[in-house]
Amino acid sequence: MRRFFVDKIRTKDETCTITGAEARHMKTVLRMGRGDRLILMDSNGSRFQGIIESAGSREVRVRLEKPLPKPPPSPVEIILCQALIKSRPMDYLIQKTSELGVDLILPFISERTVVRLDKDRVDKKMMHWREIAHNSAKQSNKRNPVEIKSVCSFKELIAKLECQDAMKVVLWEEEEKRDLRGLFEEYSRVKRFIGIVGPEGGFGQAEITAAREAGFTPAWFGNRILRSETAAITMVSVVQYEWGDLSIRNL
Repeated sequence: MRRFFVDKIRTKDETCTITGAEARHMKTVLRMGRGDRLILMDSNGSRFQGIIESAGSREVRVRLEKPLPKPPPSPVEIILCQALIKSRPMDYLIQKTSELGVDLILPFISERTVVRLDKDRVDKKMMHWREIAHNSAKQSNKRNPVEIKSVCSFKELIAKLECQDAMKVVLWEEEEKRDLRGLFEEYSRVKRFIGIVGPEGGFGQAEITAAREAGFTPAWFGNRILRSETAAITMVSVVQYEWGDLSIRNL
């Protein structure tokens, strides 16, 4: 059955009304109508099987049939700190890291960030990214859509994370002594991971120094140089394989 996202499923009257873009997609694109069954999801992780009672271009009314079990949470909480990159790669990054189970994305602007957004464009981007996150949660049956915070500066980001208790890594292509695999081998189990990924031009030395002072360990993928979005997706995949949803040790 197809999955659809609503802000909150209210079970009091055993019905749910879907409006906006989600309703238009159901009616116009998917051609869904009365009698079709579906799964509703909300931001609290609730799941319900329902059946469409009526479907119009502006709203779809669903009768709730039965609750479904919530997907289990990942054994590791992942926070991805991502420097702003160009639109398409950023959209792709949000989509894929959301599917892979990232809990929180903190976008930031660093010294070498090329992309610069004024307030109006930031607000539009935030709405767009959150829509991508909701669609990814539907596609992957993620417990909750990834939360995306407002864009901040690298300095503000470091200040927020300095006292956070977690395994903290900053990816830096100039790191020569420590690769990500070697770093992970030093930990038997991690319940919270915070990773910082820079822009296309990487980080400056002063930024790496600031990250070190805030408890972040620089690491890289051996000799391989990856694009920013590829590095972020790869890092999240490795973390989930080692300690999260993708680990056979958690089956």
